[in-house]
Amino acid sequence: MNNLVTKANELIFQMDNDQLDQVIEAIKMKRQYLTKQATRSFVVGDIASFTSSRTGRDVNGKVIKVARKYITLDCGSDGQWRVPGNMLTKLGIGA
Repeated sequence: MNNLVTKANELIFQMDNDQLDQVIEAIKMKRQYLTKQATRSFVVGDIASFTSSRTGRDVNGKVIKVARKYITLDCGSDGQWRVPGNMLTKLGIGA
């Protein structure tokens, strides 16, 4: 673990319940921010990839819809997938 995570773990073990609730809220807000930021980086037509939790393999597709939280990909023979933006890797810009 890196030094920052080690320090965070040490501080967490010293906290009471109210302080833990505040940390949990901060983590949720940061995750939401990162997801929105990742989602905003995609536009319709981009080519993206993700690792399927169902099959464990990489799935590539073209972005056909960008919503607030999820991005819909057309993956050809693999069908359409609705994936959170933070799970996607941009491979290129499609036509």
